[in-house]
Amino acid sequence: MRFALVGLSLLGATLSGCVAKSAFDLATMPVRAGARAVNTTADVYDRVTVSDSERDQKRGREIRRREERYGKLSREYDRARHDCSRGYDEACDLARHLYGEMNDMRASVPYEARD
Repeated sequence: MRFALVGLSLLGATLSGCVAKSAFDLATMPVRAGARAVNTTADVYDRVTVSDSERDQKRGREIRRREERYGKLSREYDRARHDCSRGYDEACDLARHLYGEMNDMRASVPYEARD
């Protein structure tokens, strides 16, 4: 036993830092892999379980994004209609296209009744 300890200490002293580091990394690899697997499982669990507040925030962002897009389309449609009334045929085509896109979006944008 004593001979093994002396041999290991001499071996450790003779190894360069790079080789010793590699041997240490090799010895600790199973422990690090196990810890990484646990963290990966926790990350997947966190991604799968979304809280109600996070879901509500995501839905609110999506609704605002759609409302902003609808508002932009509406402004472009108004400009195109105005230009169409002045006799620009391309503006009339654009107005029809924008109206169709707005009509497709209308069902996905929530309506709030104003009192």
